[in-house]
Amino acid sequence: MPGRAGGLSVIVLSLLSVFAAGAGAAVAKLTPERHLMPQPPTVAARDLARTAATVPAADPGAARAPDPSALAGRLAGPAGGAGAKINAVVIDAVTRRPLFQQRADQPATPASTTKLATSVAALAALGPGHRIATRVVRGPGGAVVLVGGGDPTLTALPARPEDGHPPYASLADLARRTAAALRSAGVRRTRVDYDASAYQGPRTAAGWKPNYVPDGEAAPVSALAVDSGRVSPLDTTRKTRVADPPAAAAAKFAQALTRAGVPATAGRSVRAADGSAQVAEVRSPPLSALVEHLMTASDNDVAEAVARQVAIRKGRQPSFAGAAQAVTETLRGLDAADGLLVNDGSGLSTRNRITPLALARIAALAASPERPELSAAITGLPVAGFSGTLRPPRYTVPSSQAAAGMVRAKTGTLSGVSTLAGIARDADGRLLAFAFMMGDGKSAADPAKLDQLAALVATCGC
Repeated sequence: MPGRAGGLSVIVLSLLSVFAAGAGAAVAKLTPERHLMPQPPTVAARDLARTAATVPAADPGAARAPDPSALAGRLAGPAGGAGAKINAVVIDAVTRRPLFQQRADQPATPASTTKLATSVAALAALGPGHRIATRVVRGPGGAVVLVGGGDPTLTALPARPEDGHPPYASLADLARRTAAALRSAGVRRTRVDYDASAYQGPRTAAGWKPNYVPDGEAAPVSALAVDSGRVSPLDTTRKTRVADPPAAAAAKFAQALTRAGVPATAGRSVRAADGSAQVAEVRSPPLSALVEHLMTASDNDVAEAVARQVAIRKGRQPSFAGAAQAVTETLRGLDAADGLLVNDGSGLSTRNRITPLALARIAALAASPERPELSAAITGLPVAGFSGTLRPPRYTVPSSQAAAGMVRAKTGTLSGVSTLAGIARDADGRLLAFAFMMGDGKSAADPAKLDQLAALVATCGC
């Protein structure tokens, strides 16, 4: 999981807090994997005081919506210019009324903007306080069984209190608790079997390219993994994943148990018997924190874990297919599933199709003060020119720099595809939601064009 380094500067944090106020209550930040965390941008050349001061009022309906013809006058040229065609929409976040449309109802490959749909569905289905447990239970013949619940933050790395994130589920803590319980029961030596049956089906999704796992874009999806299955979780130059995350997790836990005073060996894959006595447990940070992280850092592993949790809650098979069904079912209950077809939770699948109108409506829904339980999907959105996947060099060029700090959006990038979906307040203070999607997966797609469109939305006094 990306990044556990220190947070943004106090000034930038203040800016993000002000901008997010209209989306609902702020949610605690989760910043896993310190080595990949988005770093503070270089801001010395920017007038931060002016940027913060010009962030509009919190009430999303405090100003009039822009005139559609005036907005079209600003966007039509750049949206229809040379290069890959752009499917685009801008809607009023309060009324959901479209203000600008260009193939807005035509499905396109969403790439990682799929995470917006995944996150909103998870928050709606599970609630922002949901936590994922990793347990140790009694096994046969004096063995213990490490039971994965799908927690993507389970880590063998030492704690870093200065990181400021909610506590991670620690493998060392789990080992210490397990060792203490075993010693109290008179157990002096054990074997660690493992149970990853909470997830089912293939470990890669339909539409995933063969290089995704070898290149480290995602781990093989499993209910049990430590440090997202990374071979070298502290080495920023290596994204390589282990071939069998559950087996690797059991081996690391056996080592941790041995260090905790109970010699242990790694065992085999089993299914824990129903009613097995629990020995110890650790839990993930709350879902709100997981969502904020996966949105900011575009973390594929966390996104897939969150989608599986929706499947479990909805009684669907905890697989790629079941998670896609559960996410769609949840969004349908929110009247936000029209134009949505997904095969995974992260957006790595090239078979996903979502319309710009669907993405914009989901963003507007999450930004509504009437749905505070969804707000982490907004507070986790990268801020233009400052954080996550929108940090510099994005929003530092003349065509888009005026919108730095004024746009929050989820990016999406696959080969030949670029997407951007999120929210912005226009120059009059009206909260708008937008989605811009370009690329056919074959020719190059320039994200700078989408940044320009978002900037035109944010600076419109229409």
